[in-house]
Amino acid sequence: MFVPRLAILALTFAATFHAVQAQTLLGSSDSVQHQYNVAVQDGFEFIETGSQVASLVDSGALLRVRENSNIVLHQVSYPYALPATKLLLERLGGQYRRACGEKLTVTSLLRPMDQQPANAASRSVHPAGMAIDLRIPSRGRCRAWLQQTLLSLEGTGVLDVTRERYPPHYHVAVFSEPYMDYVARLTNSIREYFVRRGDTLSGIATATGVSVARLREVNGITGDFINVGQQLLIPTTTAAIEKVSYKVRRGDTLWHIARRFNTSVNRIRSQNGLTSDLLTINQVLRITPGGSS
Repeated sequence: MFVPRLAILALTFAATFHAVQAQTLLGSSDSVQHQYNVAVQDGFEFIETGSQVASLVDSGALLRVRENSNIVLHQVSYPYALPATKLLLERLGGQYRRACGEKLTVTSLLRPMDQQPANAASRSVHPAGMAIDLRIPSRGRCRAWLQQTLLSLEGTGVLDVTRERYPPHYHVAVFSEPYMDYVARLTNSIREYFVRRGDTLSGIATATGVSVARLREVNGITGDFINVGQQLLIPTTTAAIEKVSYKVRRGDTLWHIARRFNTSVNRIRSQNGLTSDLLTINQVLRITPGGSS
């Protein structure tokens, strides 16, 4: 089931929800509704069955999450997530290991609608690839660090976290655009780059004037492995490339893409030789970020 982009009746509530709620790990029907509203507003696809996953991975809308020196996946049937969700997990995993000396354990990521557990919320965002379930650490200091970090991020409005009881875990719903903006502020100025066939991390580093170590740090990468279609955040330098590639996803419009890259619809049309606003899924656009009034 694809949820169409539509006017959300609760937009005012969604904009003010985090500002008025107390910082707490207790979930509520309001928080579930807020997560769902964000997913619909951003035009994310709610996956009904596992057979739909492959096409979304091929398009770059979903990315594979792999175990590494910071993250372990425990019985995760569908190790895929939205790009921002994957980025948050990988950055959090690195921070958690440095703080606690152990890996962060993930117990669930993408979960198609026909494979939701009986006690799942009817408007869960797991089918959209927005959510992560994390095992609650057994060691008190690690548990305290993780809870404090997640609540601190929730306070900035980039995610919503709940401590679930059955089974025990932290449910984390990541809000893509606010989180990408948050990372951009942390890294001063930043651009997006989508990995193409033949790309290597060292080659991208050379082309953009950013060190491999810096690319790893910003994107939460350990090692040199990258996937075709993977979204990388590129800190801006004077030697950075002028344009980035963007692969059109279901629900995208020129206005939405222009807003995301802080540019104008007319500029995107001009750079890509477009004569109308019609886009096709998987179409690759070349975009120069910034410069919009």
